[in-house]
Amino acid sequence: MINLPTNFPKTKTLTLTAETDHLDDVLRFVMEPLDALGCSEEVKTVLAIAVEEIYVNIAHYAYTAGHGPVTIRWEIGGSPLSVLVEFMDHGKPYNPLSRPDPDLTLSAEERQIGGLGIYMVRQSMDEVSYAYRDSQNCFSMRKILFPAGA
Repeated sequence: MINLPTNFPKTKTLTLTAETDHLDDVLRFVMEPLDALGCSEEVKTVLAIAVEEIYVNIAHYAYTAGHGPVTIRWEIGGSPLSVLVEFMDHGKPYNPLSRPDPDLTLSAEERQIGGLGIYMVRQSMDEVSYAYRDSQNCFSMRKILFPAGA
């Protein structure tokens, strides 16, 4: 079992304007603690893809007029050790988890546009959830950092 060092932060929050120009800042914010813990490249890559998918969707679609704020929060803990990444925005209410899974038996040309990214997030994370509370979209995803046998 992996334990956090005593001086390791268990949670951290970043708020910025939801613009794709800030994607590198968001990725660095989420990846820094994983690098410090020595997480595998596989876990970091899967999480980076999921973070990018959710953040870019917020930047592109959450706010109808221009851009608004987004808050990203991570929390590390639990047994097995995992990271919870939360995205909170004040954009129009939208639950990406309500979309049906894409029909992967169809060719790319036959499939409806959209939905593949959130499908990949759902498949690659250990938990995902959405809630609309306090006039905010709140999307959360959890990834186990050191899977058994990895």
